[in-house]
Amino acid sequence: MQVLVRDNNVEQALRVLKKKLQREGVFREIRLREHFEKPSEKRTREKADAVRRARKLMGKKLEREGAVAVSSGKKGPR
Repeated sequence: MQVLVRDNNVEQALRVLKKKLQREGVFREIRLREHFEKPSEKRTREKADAVRRARKLMGKKLEREGAVAVSSGKKGPR
């Protein structure tokens, strides 16, 4: 993976590198490998991840079709 440094702007190059690493899932992989994970815990985590991905895709699909109003995640005044 390469990031070009333009005009000696190292800070911007670091931000770009971090964003690329985040997209590739490197940070998540490092966190998972820090400690041993039992096979049963791994299966449980992977199933939960799959459910999370499926729900996210379903939500995006419904949003595209216009079936669900888009919410900003904020609650109204109390």
